Amino acid sequence: MLVQFTLKNFLSFKNETTIDMTAIHAYKEHESNLIDIGTKEKFLRVAAIYGANASGKSNLYLAMLYFQRIIANSFNNIDRNGKKAIDEFYFPFSFVKEKKNTEFEIVEIVDGFEYKYGFEYNDTSIVSEWMYRKSLTTNRNIIIFERSIDEIHLGPSIRKECELYKEQIPQDTLALSFFNKLILKTDVFSTVYSAIMDTLIVPTDLYDDSSLLKPVLPKIIDEEKGKLLEFLRAIDTGIVDIGYKKKDDDVFFYTKHVGKDREEYPLALFNESEGTIRSILIYINAKTAILTNKSMFVDELNVKLHPLLLKFIIDLFYDEDSTAQLIYTTHDTTLMDKKFFRRDQIWFVQKDEFGYSELSSLSDFKVRSDASFEKDYLAGVYGGIPLLKDFEIKEDK
Repeated sequence: MLVQFTLKNFLSFKNETTIDMTAIHAYKEHESNLIDIGTKEKFLRVAAIYGANASGKSNLYLAMLYFQRIIANSFNNIDRNGKKAIDEFYFPFSFVKEKKNTEFEIVEIVDGFEYKYGFEYNDTSIVSEWMYRKSLTTNRNIIIFERSIDEIHLGPSIRKECELYKEQIPQDTLALSFFNKLILKTDVFSTVYSAIMDTLIVPTDLYDDSSLLKPVLPKIIDEEKGKLLEFLRAIDTGIVDIGYKKKDDDVFFYTKHVGKDREEYPLALFNESEGTIRSILIYINAKTAILTNKSMFVDELNVKLHPLLLKFIIDLFYDEDSTAQLIYTTHDTTLMDKKFFRRDQIWFVQKDEFGYSELSSLSDFKVRSDASFEKDYLAGVYGGIPLLKDFEIKEDK
């Protein structure tokens, strides 16, 4: 379960920025919007990030995506373009003369422990890296490892097993990625690695994600077609059936619609609207997240989705039997309402005149009990809206 994600000096986020999924104790509204794991803290099931076009909200999505890719590719280190992972995904803030290091850090809860892992890097080396573990029952903190540019300090729990290997870790390779590839008795590295990779980063391009259909959709059709059709009916697609045919290694998907003559007519899935296809893809990801208690990050979730469908997707994550979480960016304010969200679930991104993006939460503001979140947001009370200047088009004489 995701607790926090922090970035620094990445794209438009020059200063340290944290999105925190920890619920604020003082807020008593919408208790069902929270995950209760029996600890003092409760955690948000859904967080919505609002911002104008070019405000930088999509850079939060990219930060999580690149954080994952560096960890996944760091050990092999050379991608198909011949670049090292840290070089390929090094995007420091642009509007300064000196390019400084980028930092990422994540806090996750797994099986009764809170893990904090992060690293600082540039395009040539891992400058620092750290991992800590805290027991949620005893609150005892231990160091797994701490790394600087010169050395790696191993904590007592892994020292005996890992001491032999630490000198073999290249400066451009993450220790987490390195130790995760080894066959070790300790499972701490595989636990943290898996927890990070378990956050589902849904591609922003519809057709980049269509590759998910071939391996996953047939199984859903075979095992849970009724639930999928129920979803498609709920969002008013007009689809009454969905199926697939296999030919060699290829899979052909089709849907069926009812004509005026009450007959059913087939249609190739990719002849459906982009909104329908995107809805199916989001449903597959959401279903996976909810059944496996994973986090899901979607950029511009509202794109090609009706506001009622957007609410339908969000409501899927309010399943009391799951610890799944949804973080999404949007500029659609339709659901920015205290009827649906707590104040700590709503976040804003705004960018200043010098290109610095800043993330804030609605909980950072003094909000009247009778306030309309959407109305105040559009009035500029919370920031995160475009500053439109007068613009006049004149014909050439």
